[in-house]
Amino acid sequence: MTPPWAQVHFFETGHGHHMLAVDGSRVFDVPAGTAERFSTLKADGQAAFLASMGLDGVPMIDDAPPQDMPVRSLSLAVAQKCNLACTYCYASGGDFGAPERNMEWEVAKASVDRLVSESEPGVKINLAFLGGEPLINRALIHRATEYAVEQAQANGLRVGFSITTNGTLLRAEDAAFFEQHGFAVTISLDGVGATHDKLRPQRGGRGSFDRILKRVEPFLAAQNRMQVGARVTVTPQNMNLPATLDQFVSMGFHSIGFSPMLASPNGQHELDQDHLQEMLDQMIACGKKFEEAVLAGRRYPFSNMSAAMQEIHRGTHRPYACGAGAGYFGVSADGGLFACHRFVEDDTGAMGSVYDGPDLRRDGWLKDRHVHTQSPCNTCWARYFCGGGCHHEVIHRGRPACDYIRGWLDYCLGAYVRLSEARPDYFGLPPQAVLA
Repeated sequence: MTPPWAQVHFFETGHGHHMLAVDGSRVFDVPAGTAERFSTLKADGQAAFLASMGLDGVPMIDDAPPQDMPVRSLSLAVAQKCNLACTYCYASGGDFGAPERNMEWEVAKASVDRLVSESEPGVKINLAFLGGEPLINRALIHRATEYAVEQAQANGLRVGFSITTNGTLLRAEDAAFFEQHGFAVTISLDGVGATHDKLRPQRGGRGSFDRILKRVEPFLAAQNRMQVGARVTVTPQNMNLPATLDQFVSMGFHSIGFSPMLASPNGQHELDQDHLQEMLDQMIACGKKFEEAVLAGRRYPFSNMSAAMQEIHRGTHRPYACGAGAGYFGVSADGGLFACHRFVEDDTGAMGSVYDGPDLRRDGWLKDRHVHTQSPCNTCWARYFCGGGCHHEVIHRGRPACDYIRGWLDYCLGAYVRLSEARPDYFGLPPQAVLA
């Protein structure tokens, strides 16, 4: 691997030598030896090299945080309680460290009204339902969804819905409702059979996998407008990712994604450096399966990989990891507004109430969390893909996963070149990158 320069990243494939221009996330073919020559240059020589490629314009990302962003997406903690006893739960068993409670209608209504009041005709708003286990408060989900549809239609808006659930409380009638409203349904599954059961037991200690599968099967069969995905939290206990991925693909999930366990309230199952290297190896093995499937003309719903290919193709460049605290917020059961769903009841991410909107703490948050103010992010070649990492994880554990993230992105850049050469039609439109 080449040295970690701030403005470029060099990598190789069977198709030759390539360079990522960090500003704008643009990929170029370069002659052999370019990385070695670049390494001999001092700062002014490196700047001249980039200028010779037309990469010396005004930076695409400046130091200014966004101002007065409208709220476009809210996740509602409709039930701050849960029927499972997951060993690492970021929500401390579902209640976020506060008394167990359900969200009342007034809070859900105010959340929809907040989205509508900050949007102009033609805009899309998004409403997510989370917990705890959100289906404990099923009636509120239905009522809030129907109200959001009504308000969106009355105000010329489009509205999208999602729900993240452990799957144990799903009913057949939920499938019809979610299909009607085009929900993105995410099922938390941390492996197959006993592996999942060890990490996500029921409150009494029994496993939950078989119960979930029985309830999820009708949803997998019914999905059309509704899309059903599986989300796997990766811990040291469930590292066999290719087998898990193949199992869930065969079951018919629309997408399957993996996320490393980096910060849990009790410290259980957090990944250390050795675990993260093992996860990287496993992720690359999954990525190679994805490449093989694309080359064979088969859909392979490995969402980490498909998302990476789309972001590289678009030339994604961003100063934040996500929209937390900008256009996206989490809403607690009592109407508190937080930077995202993971910060519910956490003062480090508190930002007002859904009734009054974000308060002045948002401005400080966006200034302090900008990738240019983060170290070592501001000199990392992966910064505009990564955005500095999950705010919640960084605040509560730091950045143990930087090498993992860079390793994954380096592999994905190579995969992008290989697929662009072999299957340019996969990307649909001409790539933003200049592969020449």
